[in-house]
Amino acid sequence: MNIDRVVYAVAGFFVIASVLLSIYHNQNWLWFTGFVGLNLFQAAFTGFCPLAKILKAAGLKPGHAFE
Repeated sequence: MNIDRVVYAVAGFFVIASVLLSIYHNQNWLWFTGFVGLNLFQAAFTGFCPLAKILKAAGLKPGHAFE
């Protein structure tokens, strides 16, 4: 897997997990969902993603989005 696919997979997992936590635990977990969405939105325009930087340092190959 390249960095792009890992970032999308992790973001999707975080959104699903935080929505489920908001349903079954506490509604404040929706703030985390909003944070993930906001970070994806800004990454689309700036190309900066903290997780992509970490994965690149770990040695994963970048895709086209985070080169």
